[in-house]
Amino acid sequence: MKDLVSDGSSLVSASAFGDGVDRRNFLKAAVGSGFAAASLPVVAQTMVQTSLDGLDAADHIVVINGQDVPVYRAQPKDRTNLPVVLVISEIFGVHEYIKDVARRFAKAGYMAVAPDLFVRQGDATKVANIADLMRDIVSKTPDAQVMSDLDTVVKWTKQRGGNTDKLGITGFCWGGRITWLYAAHNPNVKAGVAWYGRLVGETNANQTRQPIDVAQALKVPVLGLYGAKDQGIPLESVERMRKALASGNSRSQIHVYPNAGHAFHADYRPSFNADDAKDGWSKALNWFSTHGVA
Repeated sequence: MKDLVSDGSSLVSASAFGDGVDRRNFLKAAVGSGFAAASLPVVAQTMVQTSLDGLDAADHIVVINGQDVPVYRAQPKDRTNLPVVLVISEIFGVHEYIKDVARRFAKAGYMAVAPDLFVRQGDATKVANIADLMRDIVSKTPDAQVMSDLDTVVKWTKQRGGNTDKLGITGFCWGGRITWLYAAHNPNVKAGVAWYGRLVGETNANQTRQPIDVAQALKVPVLGLYGAKDQGIPLESVERMRKALASGNSRSQIHVYPNAGHAFHADYRPSFNADDAKDGWSKALNWFSTHGVA
Protein backbone atom coordinates (compact mmCIF):
# COMPACT_ATOMS: atom_id res chain seq x y z
CA MET A 1 0.00 0.00 0.00
CA LYS A 2 3.00 2.31 0.20
CA ASP A 3 2.47 3.37 -3.43
CA LEU A 4 -1.14 4.37 -2.82
CA VAL A 5 -0.36 8.07 -2.93
CA SER A 6 2.04 9.40 -5.54
CA ASP A 7 2.75 12.94 -6.66
CA GLY A 8 2.92 13.93 -10.31
CA SER A 9 6.55 14.89 -9.83
CA SER A 10 7.42 11.25 -9.14
CA LEU A 11 9.33 9.31 -11.78
CA VAL A 12 7.21 7.06 -13.96
CA SER A 13 8.52 4.75 -16.63
CA ALA A 14 7.96 5.85 -20.22
CA SER A 15 6.20 2.57 -20.94
CA ALA A 16 3.37 3.64 -18.66
CA PHE A 17 2.35 6.27 -21.21
CA GLY A 18 3.50 4.78 -24.50
CA ASP A 19 6.27 5.85 -26.85
CA GLY A 20 6.87 9.57 -27.19
CA VAL A 21 4.40 10.66 -24.48
CA ASP A 22 5.89 12.34 -21.44
CA ARG A 23 4.23 12.94 -18.10
CA ARG A 24 3.96 16.70 -18.57
CA ASN A 25 1.91 16.28 -21.74
CA PHE A 26 -0.18 13.63 -20.04
CA LEU A 27 -0.91 16.02 -17.18
CA LYS A 28 -1.97 18.76 -19.54
CA ALA A 29 -4.31 16.44 -21.39
CA ALA A 30 -5.70 14.82 -18.25
CA VAL A 31 -6.40 17.97 -16.28
CA GLY A 32 -7.69 19.89 -19.27
CA SER A 33 -7.71 23.61 -19.90
CA GLY A 34 -10.24 26.34 -20.47
CA PHE A 35 -13.91 25.66 -19.82
CA ALA A 36 -15.97 22.50 -20.03
CA ALA A 37 -17.67 21.93 -23.38
CA ALA A 38 -21.13 21.33 -21.87
CA SER A 39 -20.95 24.56 -19.83
CA LEU A 40 -20.76 26.86 -22.87
CA PRO A 41 -21.36 29.66 -23.64
CA VAL A 42 -18.92 31.45 -21.35
CA VAL A 43 -19.87 34.97 -20.25
CA ALA A 44 -16.47 36.62 -20.36
CA GLN A 45 -17.53 40.00 -18.99
CA THR A 46 -18.40 38.57 -15.56
CA MET A 47 -15.73 35.89 -15.39
CA VAL A 48 -13.34 36.26 -12.43
CA GLN A 49 -9.65 35.68 -13.14
CA THR A 50 -7.52 35.33 -10.02
CA SER A 51 -3.85 36.22 -10.40
CA LEU A 52 -1.11 33.72 -9.64
CA ASP A 53 0.94 36.46 -7.99
CA GLY A 54 2.07 35.24 -4.59
CA LEU A 55 0.76 31.75 -5.21
CA ASP A 56 2.26 28.33 -5.78
CA ALA A 57 -0.17 26.52 -8.07
CA ALA A 58 0.24 23.41 -10.21
CA ASP A 59 -1.41 20.36 -11.72
CA HIS A 60 -0.49 17.02 -10.16
CA ILE A 61 -1.27 13.36 -10.47
CA VAL A 62 -2.21 11.37 -7.39
CA VAL A 63 -2.06 7.63 -8.02
CA ILE A 64 -4.96 5.92 -6.23
CA ASN A 65 -5.12 2.13 -6.45
CA GLY A 66 -3.31 2.27 -9.77
CA GLN A 67 -5.45 5.06 -11.23
CA ASP A 68 -3.87 8.41 -12.14
CA VAL A 69 -6.16 11.05 -10.63
CA PRO A 70 -5.46 14.64 -11.74
CA VAL A 71 -5.47 17.20 -8.92
CA TYR A 72 -5.13 20.96 -9.15
CA ARG A 73 -3.42 22.56 -6.13
CA ALA A 74 -3.06 26.24 -5.17
CA GLN A 75 -1.57 27.77 -2.02
CA PRO A 76 0.38 30.84 -0.89
CA LYS A 77 4.07 30.73 -1.79
CA ASP A 78 6.65 29.84 0.83
CA ARG A 79 4.13 28.88 3.51
CA THR A 80 3.60 25.54 5.20
CA ASN A 81 1.16 23.98 7.65
CA LEU A 82 -1.73 25.62 5.84
CA PRO A 83 -5.37 24.67 6.45
CA VAL A 84 -6.70 22.48 3.64
CA VAL A 85 -9.85 23.01 1.60
CA LEU A 86 -11.11 20.37 -0.81
CA VAL A 87 -12.79 22.06 -3.79
CA ILE A 88 -15.34 19.75 -5.43
CA SER A 89 -16.40 20.50 -8.98
CA GLU A 90 -19.74 20.83 -10.68
CA ILE A 91 -20.81 18.12 -13.12
CA PHE A 92 -18.44 19.77 -15.61
CA GLY A 93 -15.28 18.59 -13.87
CA VAL A 94 -12.12 20.47 -13.00
CA HIS A 95 -12.09 23.25 -15.58
CA GLU A 96 -10.91 26.87 -15.36
CA TYR A 97 -13.66 28.11 -13.05
CA ILE A 98 -12.93 25.43 -10.43
CA LYS A 99 -9.21 26.13 -10.68
CA ASP A 100 -9.89 29.82 -10.17
CA VAL A 101 -11.95 29.06 -7.07
CA ALA A 102 -8.97 27.11 -5.73
CA ARG A 103 -6.75 30.14 -6.36
CA ARG A 104 -9.23 32.36 -4.50
CA PHE A 105 -8.95 30.09 -1.47
CA ALA A 106 -5.17 30.19 -1.81
CA LYS A 107 -5.30 33.99 -1.74
CA ALA A 108 -7.23 33.64 1.53
CA GLY A 109 -4.44 31.54 3.05
CA TYR A 110 -5.45 27.97 2.27
CA MET A 111 -3.98 24.99 0.51
CA ALA A 112 -6.85 24.35 -1.92
CA VAL A 113 -7.02 21.15 -3.95
CA ALA A 114 -9.48 20.22 -6.70
CA PRO A 115 -9.37 16.54 -7.71
CA ASP A 116 -10.88 15.12 -10.91
CA LEU A 117 -13.34 12.71 -9.33
CA PHE A 118 -14.79 11.61 -12.69
CA VAL A 119 -11.50 10.42 -14.19
CA ARG A 120 -12.33 6.70 -14.12
CA GLN A 121 -15.62 7.29 -15.94
CA GLY A 122 -14.33 9.78 -18.51
CA ASP A 123 -13.30 13.38 -19.17
CA ALA A 124 -16.22 15.52 -18.06
CA THR A 125 -14.68 18.65 -19.57
CA LYS A 126 -14.83 17.21 -23.11
CA VAL A 127 -18.47 16.05 -23.25
CA ALA A 128 -20.50 18.39 -25.44
CA ASN A 129 -23.91 18.30 -23.76
CA ILE A 130 -25.36 17.89 -20.28
CA ALA A 131 -27.59 14.91 -21.10
CA ASP A 132 -24.64 12.81 -22.29
CA LEU A 133 -22.52 14.03 -19.39
CA MET A 134 -25.11 12.97 -16.82
CA ARG A 135 -25.79 9.62 -18.47
CA ASP A 136 -22.26 8.55 -19.38
CA ILE A 137 -20.13 9.98 -16.58
CA VAL A 138 -21.89 11.55 -13.59
CA SER A 139 -24.49 8.83 -13.00
CA LYS A 140 -21.81 6.15 -13.37
CA THR A 141 -19.51 7.67 -10.72
CA PRO A 142 -20.12 5.79 -7.44
CA ASP A 143 -20.29 7.82 -4.26
CA ALA A 144 -18.13 5.18 -2.53
CA GLN A 145 -15.41 5.76 -5.12
CA VAL A 146 -15.60 9.52 -4.57
CA MET A 147 -15.35 9.15 -0.78
CA SER A 148 -12.34 6.86 -1.10
CA ASP A 149 -10.59 9.16 -3.59
CA LEU A 150 -11.12 12.16 -1.31
CA ASP A 151 -9.72 10.22 1.65
CA THR A 152 -6.55 9.58 -0.32
CA VAL A 153 -6.30 13.16 -1.56
CA VAL A 154 -6.48 14.33 2.06
CA LYS A 155 -3.54 12.04 2.90
CA TRP A 156 -1.67 13.49 -0.09
CA THR A 157 -2.19 17.07 1.12
CA LYS A 158 -0.76 16.10 4.50
CA GLN A 159 2.31 14.62 2.78
CA ARG A 160 2.75 17.98 1.02
CA GLY A 161 2.68 19.90 4.30
CA GLY A 162 -1.02 20.71 4.57
CA ASN A 163 -2.56 20.86 8.02
CA THR A 164 -5.34 18.28 7.80
CA ASP A 165 -6.30 19.01 11.41
CA LYS A 166 -7.88 22.07 9.79
CA LEU A 167 -9.72 20.36 6.95
CA GLY A 168 -12.63 21.92 5.08
CA ILE A 169 -14.61 20.97 2.01
CA THR A 170 -16.68 23.02 -0.40
CA GLY A 171 -18.42 22.12 -3.63
CA PHE A 172 -20.74 23.42 -6.32
CA CYS A 173 -23.81 21.72 -7.83
CA TRP A 174 -22.77 18.03 -7.93
CA GLY A 175 -19.93 19.02 -5.63
CA GLY A 176 -22.41 20.57 -3.21
CA ARG A 177 -24.11 17.20 -2.81
CA ILE A 178 -20.71 15.54 -2.34
CA THR A 179 -19.85 18.13 0.32
CA TRP A 180 -22.78 17.01 2.48
CA LEU A 181 -21.93 13.34 1.96
CA TYR A 182 -18.20 13.68 2.62
CA ALA A 183 -18.85 15.68 5.78
CA ALA A 184 -20.90 12.71 6.97
CA HIS A 185 -18.27 10.22 5.78
CA ASN A 186 -15.14 11.80 7.29
CA PRO A 187 -15.44 12.96 10.92
CA ASN A 188 -12.07 14.70 10.62
CA VAL A 189 -13.61 17.39 8.42
CA LYS A 190 -13.99 20.51 10.52
CA ALA A 191 -16.53 22.28 8.32
CA GLY A 192 -18.16 22.24 4.89
CA VAL A 193 -19.82 24.74 2.57
CA ALA A 194 -22.27 23.25 0.05
CA TRP A 195 -23.30 25.48 -2.86
CA TYR A 196 -26.67 24.49 -4.34
CA GLY A 197 -26.11 20.76 -4.06
CA ARG A 198 -29.04 18.40 -4.58
CA LEU A 199 -30.51 17.26 -1.25
CA VAL A 200 -33.11 14.60 -2.04
CA GLY A 201 -33.72 12.06 -4.78
CA GLU A 202 -33.81 8.40 -5.67
CA THR A 203 -31.00 6.11 -4.64
CA ASN A 204 -29.31 3.36 -6.63
CA ALA A 205 -26.21 1.18 -6.62
CA ASN A 206 -23.90 4.15 -7.31
CA GLN A 207 -25.69 6.78 -5.22
CA THR A 208 -26.83 4.88 -2.14
CA ARG A 209 -27.70 7.91 0.01
CA GLN A 210 -28.74 11.52 -0.43
CA PRO A 211 -27.86 14.42 1.89
CA ILE A 212 -31.32 14.26 3.48
CA ASP A 213 -30.47 10.73 4.60
CA VAL A 214 -27.38 11.81 6.56
CA ALA A 215 -28.68 15.13 7.91
CA GLN A 216 -29.91 14.05 11.32
CA ALA A 217 -26.78 12.06 12.21
CA LEU A 218 -24.36 14.60 10.73
CA LYS A 219 -21.65 15.77 13.17
CA VAL A 220 -19.73 18.21 10.96
CA PRO A 221 -21.14 21.76 10.61
CA VAL A 222 -22.07 22.40 6.99
CA LEU A 223 -23.30 25.70 5.55
CA GLY A 224 -25.72 25.23 2.67
CA LEU A 225 -26.06 28.09 0.17
CA TYR A 226 -29.13 27.87 -2.06
CA GLY A 227 -31.18 29.96 -4.48
CA ALA A 228 -34.93 30.37 -4.11
CA LYS A 229 -35.29 30.42 -7.91
CA ASP A 230 -33.34 27.19 -8.47
CA GLN A 231 -35.52 25.17 -10.86
CA GLY A 232 -33.71 21.93 -10.03
CA ILE A 233 -33.72 22.16 -6.23
CA PRO A 234 -37.22 23.00 -4.99
CA LEU A 235 -37.51 25.06 -1.83
CA GLU A 236 -39.61 22.27 -0.38
CA SER A 237 -36.55 20.00 -0.42
CA VAL A 238 -34.41 22.74 1.14
CA GLU A 239 -36.92 23.12 3.98
CA ARG A 240 -36.99 19.35 4.48
CA MET A 241 -33.22 19.40 4.80
CA ARG A 242 -33.34 22.31 7.22
CA LYS A 243 -35.79 20.46 9.48
CA ALA A 244 -33.72 17.27 9.36
CA LEU A 245 -30.59 19.20 10.33
CA ALA A 246 -32.45 20.87 13.20
CA SER A 247 -33.21 17.45 14.65
CA GLY A 248 -29.49 16.67 14.83
CA ASN A 249 -26.58 18.40 16.52
CA SER A 250 -24.17 19.32 13.71
CA ARG A 251 -24.90 23.06 14.00
CA SER A 252 -25.34 23.12 10.23
CA GLN A 253 -27.22 25.99 8.64
CA ILE A 254 -28.87 26.76 5.31
CA HIS A 255 -29.08 30.21 3.74
CA VAL A 256 -31.45 30.83 0.83
CA TYR A 257 -30.97 33.78 -1.53
CA PRO A 258 -34.42 35.00 -2.68
CA ASN A 259 -33.27 36.28 -6.08
CA ALA A 260 -30.75 33.59 -6.98
CA GLY A 261 -31.15 30.57 -9.18
CA HIS A 262 -28.92 27.55 -9.62
CA ALA A 263 -25.17 28.12 -10.11
CA PHE A 264 -25.36 31.71 -8.86
CA HIS A 265 -21.66 31.61 -7.94
CA ALA A 266 -20.56 30.45 -11.40
CA ASP A 267 -19.21 33.75 -12.72
CA TYR A 268 -18.59 32.34 -16.20
CA ARG A 269 -22.26 31.42 -16.74
CA PRO A 270 -25.44 33.45 -17.38
CA SER A 271 -26.78 32.22 -14.01
CA PHE A 272 -24.18 34.30 -12.14
CA ASN A 273 -25.55 36.63 -9.48
CA ALA A 274 -22.71 38.93 -8.47
CA ASP A 275 -24.17 40.22 -5.21
CA ASP A 276 -25.22 36.83 -3.91
CA ALA A 277 -21.97 35.22 -5.05
CA LYS A 278 -19.97 37.84 -3.17
CA ASP A 279 -22.09 37.42 -0.05
CA GLY A 280 -21.87 33.64 -0.28
CA TRP A 281 -18.10 33.77 -0.58
CA SER A 282 -17.90 35.97 2.50
CA LYS A 283 -20.16 33.59 4.39
CA ALA A 284 -18.04 30.62 3.29
CA LEU A 285 -14.78 32.14 4.51
CA ASN A 286 -16.39 33.17 7.78
CA TRP A 287 -17.89 29.70 8.24
CA PHE A 288 -14.51 28.05 7.80
CA SER A 289 -12.83 30.51 10.14
CA THR A 290 -15.52 30.09 12.79
CA HIS A 291 -15.36 26.31 12.69
CA GLY A 292 -11.63 25.68 12.78
CA VAL A 293 -10.61 25.75 9.11
CA ALA A 294 -8.27 28.74 9.27
